[in-house]
Amino acid sequence: MKRFILSACAGLAAVAAMAAPSLAADIPRPAYKAPVYVAPAFSWSGFYIGVNAGYGWGHSDWNNVPMGNVSLGTKGALVGGTVGYNLQTGNFVFGVEGDISASWMNGASQGGAAGTVCIGPNSCETVNSWLATGRGRIGWAWDRFMPYITGGASGGNIKATANSGGSVDKTKLGWVVGAGLEWAFTGNWSTKLEYLYTDLGNVTCEASACGVETTVSLKTNIVRAGVNYRF
Repeated sequence: MKRFILSACAGLAAVAAMAAPSLAADIPRPAYKAPVYVAPAFSWSGFYIGVNAGYGWGHSDWNNVPMGNVSLGTKGALVGGTVGYNLQTGNFVFGVEGDISASWMNGASQGGAAGTVCIGPNSCETVNSWLATGRGRIGWAWDRFMPYITGGASGGNIKATANSGGSVDKTKLGWVVGAGLEWAFTGNWSTKLEYLYTDLGNVTCEASACGVETTVSLKTNIVRAGVNYRF
């Protein structure tokens, strides 16, 4: 009897051993999922350099107390270079930017009241041959798009030539404000479109040059496009 029981147990064990691989094969294995790649968030932080070109228009007021005021329309192209730095914190982008441009903005007039420095065979002329700005920027980043506001100091020359041929050419410091939109079309390259308003204040043309002491101002609107490379 004992031998029979032992033989039966051995037989059952053998059957169980043979069935185990088959049962294991029937158990579904968990599906393998490859890790999902998540691209790093775009960042505006870093130093950059660039070039820009645009067009400016505005007016230059010639004013002397005895003779009155003459306003000249000014306009012309600008081409220059840019350097700056951005620091992104969340969606905010804080930056500083400086640029300097060659300028062909100018305007002339023979108008004005009788006796003003612009009446005669020649014209009063205001010329701006270079313009620079140093500004802070605050932007809001929507991934690769960034609208921003900007403002700071401006500098440039005002050359004023009177009807008599006398002139004054001085470097002036003023202020600038504006806004723009920048788009990063690759990892390091971006393009921008911006508007700036600059006020260089005024220069004084002495009586020895202009016949009568005259102040000459220059205020300009600028629309320009640029391309920047970020390091």
